[in-house]
Amino acid sequence: MKKVDRTTIAAVGGCIKQTIERQSKSFQGTTRVSKKNLVDPTKTSLEACNCLGEDDRKVSFGQLRRFSWRELQLATDNFSESNIIGQGGFGKVYKGVLSDNTKVAVKRLADYYSPGGEAAFHREVQLISVAVHRNLLQLVGFCTTSSERILVYPFMQNLSVAYRLRDLKPGEKGLDWPTRKRVAFGAAHGLEYLHEHCNPKIIHRDLKAANILLDDNFEAVLGDFGLAKLVDTKLTHVTTQVRGTMGHIAPEYLSTGKSSEKTDVFGYGITLLELVTGQRAIDFSRLEEEEDVLLLDHIKKLLREDRLSDIVDKNLKNYDSKEVEIVVQVALLCTQSSPEDRLTMAEVVKMLEGVGLAERWAEWEQLEQVRHQGFSLMSQQFAWAEESSLDQEAIQLSKAR
Repeated sequence: MKKVDRTTIAAVGGCIKQTIERQSKSFQGTTRVSKKNLVDPTKTSLEACNCLGEDDRKVSFGQLRRFSWRELQLATDNFSESNIIGQGGFGKVYKGVLSDNTKVAVKRLADYYSPGGEAAFHREVQLISVAVHRNLLQLVGFCTTSSERILVYPFMQNLSVAYRLRDLKPGEKGLDWPTRKRVAFGAAHGLEYLHEHCNPKIIHRDLKAANILLDDNFEAVLGDFGLAKLVDTKLTHVTTQVRGTMGHIAPEYLSTGKSSEKTDVFGYGITLLELVTGQRAIDFSRLEEEEDVLLLDHIKKLLREDRLSDIVDKNLKNYDSKEVEIVVQVALLCTQSSPEDRLTMAEVVKMLEGVGLAERWAEWEQLEQVRHQGFSLMSQQFAWAEESSLDQEAIQLSKAR
């Protein structure tokens, strides 16, 4: 039997008392479960499991259903390739149907033997079982065998925000402006809960449109905590292996490996720009017309040229230009180079409603003007130096030999 380290005990102890009652209610509404399949909510350790075909190492956090390998084989048609609905950093996600006709998403970790894979399984079970919020994806259960680690979630019929923005099939419904605005608020509330109301705080570390799922009412639900990290409240950052998606990674995280809640704020800001534009965070096709591969740089350029209408997704026929302006401004306040200058998620929620935005935006505009002037000056000096060296080379070559 394995011993649970103090970090695990602290993580569960900090949140379990506040969430277990709500979690139980949420779970009961998700699927019908017999008592024998429920984990004892008072246990927080890795303990022996005598179920047929299951490993003797079992993670128990809150009321989660423990599935057998056979159950999930049947649910996913033996993990058929035709049932794959996504693929993340640690494995594939399959659509499944349980014996009671409940639809689920089954995340099969492909590399649990590696440090990242098994750690990701333990981490995700810990985090999602103690973090309960309407804008967070609720874990239904898990399965462990001698060779498998599997997580089971509710199936989100409307898939992800990224899918609805860019990958629609003919005849499928896109996202109108009111829905996009609701997604922005929902994701903000979910992140605020992770940062401010969990002890220790939880950092997502890979926030993007593809990791924001949509429930039956098109409400935002943050998913994929495989990269999330528990952070002790006494620490301002944690240094880990850099994981995430290019274009969404904050500059300080990319250069130093130090992540904090401000890392998530940066990713959230980029996600807001995805919602407004419908575009990817990084797009090399833009090189055909300009130098800005990153969506963030592209948006700043359009703002300097006073082309707000060109920022908005062409698929949006009706939208409130003032609301779009607010969302773009909040996005740029979230994506400032210095993490200290970025908003907190609590501030984001207020500023999306326009509270306190004008003053912060005026400060940003002044700083951005100075930054842009400095960059332009550097570019001119570089071009002058390069031109001078070429002239000198030409003089040298023109001399008599």
